[in-house]
Amino acid sequence: MANILDSEAGTELFKHYETEYQLVQADLVQKLDQISELTGEPRKAALSTAERALEEASELLDQMNMEKQNVPSSSRTAINKRLRDYRSDVDKYRRKLQTLATDRSALFGGRYTDNPGSSSGDRHFEQRQQLLSGTDRLDRSTQRLKASQALAAETEAIGASTLADLHRQREVIEHTTTILYESEGYVDRSVKTLKGMARRMATNRIITIAIITVLVLLIIAVIVSKFR
Repeated sequence: MANILDSEAGTELFKHYETEYQLVQADLVQKLDQISELTGEPRKAALSTAERALEEASELLDQMNMEKQNVPSSSRTAINKRLRDYRSDVDKYRRKLQTLATDRSALFGGRYTDNPGSSSGDRHFEQRQQLLSGTDRLDRSTQRLKASQALAAETEAIGASTLADLHRQREVIEHTTTILYESEGYVDRSVKTLKGMARRMATNRIITIAIITVLVLLIIAVIVSKFR
């Protein structure tokens, strides 16, 4: 049995495929153990069910092999080892299933003979099983496609929400920038007003000094004129 899924490796979709594979694997092992105890029609049905489970396990491994390209490189070595272990398990299950399927005496019970005429019924049975297997594979592929579409839709919704948040943040930044420009205009006007006030104060001071100087000169002139 392969290793349990590591919680730190792989993408969400890879983990989904691996978990599904492990469930199918456990079911397949149970079916293979039960087949050896069956004969006749129940054995045929169990073989067909086990074959479909084996095909589903192979399809899931193919999906995992494609999805591993999205796994971080730091975890890819562990992923590759798990995939090799899974492939080895599937090959082992396939050989066991083939061995069970070739046991014709157990498959057909007391009705089994070496008469070549019985091969017609075998072909019809195989055709029916192939048709059922193809239908099951189509159903499983459809379910996986729906799961992938649901994941893509969820990712798209998250992306749309992120874009909406970015748009709101852009509006806030633009509004803040406008306020800063307006504040800068107010500061410029305040600076100009203060400079104007400073110039007026300097002018008033000069005028005051000039008046005081004139008055002092007049007083001096009056005093000098009185003493002559």
